[in-house]
Amino acid sequence: MAQLIIETWQIHNRINTYLIEAIEDEEQLKDKTADKGRTVGEQFAHIHNVRLMWLKEAAPDLFDKMYKIEKEDNLDKPFLISRLNESSAAIEKLLEKGFKENRIKGFKPHPQAFLCYLISHESHHRGQIVISLKYCGHPVSKKVGFGLWQWGTR
Repeated sequence: MAQLIIETWQIHNRINTYLIEAIEDEEQLKDKTADKGRTVGEQFAHIHNVRLMWLKEAAPDLFDKMYKIEKEDNLDKPFLISRLNESSAAIEKLLEKGFKENRIKGFKPHPQAFLCYLISHESHHRGQIVISLKYCGHPVSKKVGFGLWQWGTR
């Protein structure tokens, strides 16, 4: 059962990177819906950094190897994909440990709920990203929009 849950996390991360790859122009990573809101690139950075926040709390040994995305970083597609893949692999290890111990330090009630929490949080931001792109005149194609829901092929 734990392996199926890990595979679910891997699919979810591939959906995130699929969305980044679908952004046609690097300049669209600067799109945002509000003056004080996060840009598309900052949304992806936030996803990564929240993963790191949990790693710092629950598995400091995994956190120590991670790179927090800072405001001054160049948020281009390869950089964001690389960081998300790195933090995804660390979360995978945290989940594996959590399933063995039946807990994630600092999170209640159990590792399965932690996975759902992370997916819910990141999916919320994916929605904000899609809205920001649309608001700025760069909507994702129908193919990409439907592709975000094709978990069986990602």
